[in-house]
Amino acid sequence: MGVLRLGCPNELHCIAGDLAQMTNFVGSRVTRREDERHLHGRGRFVADIKLPGMLEVAFVRSPVAHGTIRGIGKPEGAENQVFTHADLVGVRPITTPVTTPGFQHSECPVLAADRVRFVGEPVALCVASNRARAEDLVDSVLLDIDESKAVTTIADALSIGAPLLHEGWTDNRFVHMVTEVDFSSITEEAPIVVDVELELSRQTIHPLEGRGIVAYWDFEADQLVLIMSTQIPHPIRTGMAQFLGISESKIRVAPPDIGGGFGYKLQLLPEEIAVAWLALTHKSPFRWVEDRREHLVAGACTRQAKYKLTGYATPEGRLIGLDADIFIDNGAYSAWPFTAVLEGYSARSNLPGPYQITHYQSRVSVVATNKPSFCPYRGIARVGTCFAIESLIDAVANAVGREPCDVRALNLVPPSAMPYKDVTGKMFDVGDYGKSLRRARQLIGFDEFRLERSRSGIKPTRALTGIGFATFYEQTANGAGFFASWGMPVVPGFDQVTLKVGPDGTLKVNIGLQSFGQGLETALAQVAATTTGFSLDKIRICLGDTECTPHSVGSFTSRSAVIGAGAIDAASKILTLKIRTLAAALLGGGDPDEVQLNDGVAALGAKSIAFEEITDIFYNRPYLIPQLTQAITSLEVTDGYKVPVDSGIFAYGTHAVKVSVDTETGHVSILDYIIVEDCGQRINPMIVDGQTIGGAAQGIGTALYEESPYDENGQPLASTLLDYLLPGAAEVPRFKLDHMANLSPHTSFGIKGAGESGTIPAAAALANAVNDALSPLGATLRMLPMSPSRILAAITAAGDR
Repeated sequence: MGVLRLGCPNELHCIAGDLAQMTNFVGSRVTRREDERHLHGRGRFVADIKLPGMLEVAFVRSPVAHGTIRGIGKPEGAENQVFTHADLVGVRPITTPVTTPGFQHSECPVLAADRVRFVGEPVALCVASNRARAEDLVDSVLLDIDESKAVTTIADALSIGAPLLHEGWTDNRFVHMVTEVDFSSITEEAPIVVDVELELSRQTIHPLEGRGIVAYWDFEADQLVLIMSTQIPHPIRTGMAQFLGISESKIRVAPPDIGGGFGYKLQLLPEEIAVAWLALTHKSPFRWVEDRREHLVAGACTRQAKYKLTGYATPEGRLIGLDADIFIDNGAYSAWPFTAVLEGYSARSNLPGPYQITHYQSRVSVVATNKPSFCPYRGIARVGTCFAIESLIDAVANAVGREPCDVRALNLVPPSAMPYKDVTGKMFDVGDYGKSLRRARQLIGFDEFRLERSRSGIKPTRALTGIGFATFYEQTANGAGFFASWGMPVVPGFDQVTLKVGPDGTLKVNIGLQSFGQGLETALAQVAATTTGFSLDKIRICLGDTECTPHSVGSFTSRSAVIGAGAIDAASKILTLKIRTLAAALLGGGDPDEVQLNDGVAALGAKSIAFEEITDIFYNRPYLIPQLTQAITSLEVTDGYKVPVDSGIFAYGTHAVKVSVDTETGHVSILDYIIVEDCGQRINPMIVDGQTIGGAAQGIGTALYEESPYDENGQPLASTLLDYLLPGAAEVPRFKLDHMANLSPHTSFGIKGAGESGTIPAAAALANAVNDALSPLGATLRMLPMSPSRILAAITAAGDR
């Protein structure tokens, strides 16, 4: 595994206006400041925290997927160490009051009350002095559950007479969303009709660190303190208050270091609420750390979906109409706060991709099954929609007898159409999607590959080679209207930041975003150094802690760089005016607008003064600037930012992959992997490279390896890493990265966001490459992961035909 960086224009983009006089750290490859403590083992994760008298928590979990609880037997003498639903007086079930028409609500008890709905659902909790003793208690709890028929597939859930997972429901769908369009006007223009059916298997997410929480009562502050591995501290405080029935002001969420998130830590699930309840009622510290088996069996799952597409195209391959049936396997409950509508809404709105489709209709069913709840995962539904639409593009190309690359280029939104409003109402801001495709085509050597294939002829051999493409967009930093249209209980809108200058000239940046490996401590410091003129080493970043940061909805959907930079930029304008005004007075008078701030020094003509001297005088010797003591009484500023376009900002690009398929074993080898992406101005290109590589590795997992299968009784068949395959260093290729830089007109510095661009198109590009390789055999595979057994089955089916 590695990376080869190709052309990277605009790596040090010049910032105009007020920033022209300042050292520009935006665009620089600054070494991540958080790396030193982690490389030296000085990180502080949930599992590292030790508090006096802290007790460990383990959960009794349901061994069956569906059933009625008839009894729970606590071991004799351990009544004060084992707690069930009956003990959690006052704790409310997890509900997601979605306002989408027709949405069927679920109630998820913190500990199962009358019924269990998936293997691994928490039924009771046990506390002891250490985890081993707590797990021994778990083994001694007796469960009496009357097992019922499990609903384990989408087809089972939608079948006539299927058991209903929730009382009062009319069927096993959380929601069924329909959009209808008249297609009669395009049948003559688009006589080519292509049908494609695709499926993505269920996955688990596997951050290095699972979920975890330490909860205790702070008697001095009279607060419940939650040291929790979460991406969204402020919303978690809101949810905890709601479900525990206490005021938000009585709760502090203080995340420690977080070992990866990827969307898994975007929700509030029963285990965290149960541990918080223990601390609230017993006034002692408690800890729970999710182990790998819990993650595989009971952790929220993702990706599982089916797509049935019909494309209507012209004889040259222009895709005009798209009709879709989308089915999402959501599992048993609607998770808080992003709810069961998340994947369905995202799939519906993103399926047309970056293409000029004029007619689009869909039917989306979000289905309940006896499995753990669905949660967002890096790329959310766009991994599935990209796989679906890019497979359809290749199928259309095959139907009209053209190269998929050429048909793809024909259908992409051109730069001349920007800003472009697509068929679902999204507003693409800026970009040249076709250029990213052309660059990927050149870098992968596609034309030479096709020429060599035509010269030598297509001869079925054991090792077949193919090239696949996927062009995509990454919709980042969506606005409040976008999320409000989903009917969610918590609607992301604006984020705030507080900039505070101390007496020693240190700038503290307090922001409610949360870093979980993406380098925010470094990137946001680079932004602040650029917008304020402070030295990089004099900037301190405080993330997430609800006690010291202003309101934020947290870090997800590649929003942190866009939102964080925007908020810091806005607050910096106010703060730097104060510093310029003070500096002008201390330098003998002059126009504050003429003062230049750079690397911790304020200069006015030939005179200059260090920020440390300004702040020392301001705080400790204010009599030296008496005329300003009334006008400027604070060097602390709080301001906020929201993206001015509700549909967000659009990064984009193309992945191109060359693979070899062994037709006797079904093994896929990645021979070459090109990533061309445009995320606007990169704050730190080194961090962006890391995000892209890591995301692509996860995309490879989706495409070739990762799957959480269940049997007909709802029992998980991959409960260890012996059964659940993850790509390792040997399976991840050396990526070749090529960056473009079309700056967004809507954001500070032209930033677009980059956290998901590696993941979204990877599976689609790999699937197209495998199918290109298998084309001499007439074989096609439309299910992920493309495991050796599925590849061999596709080859056998083609031979039978």
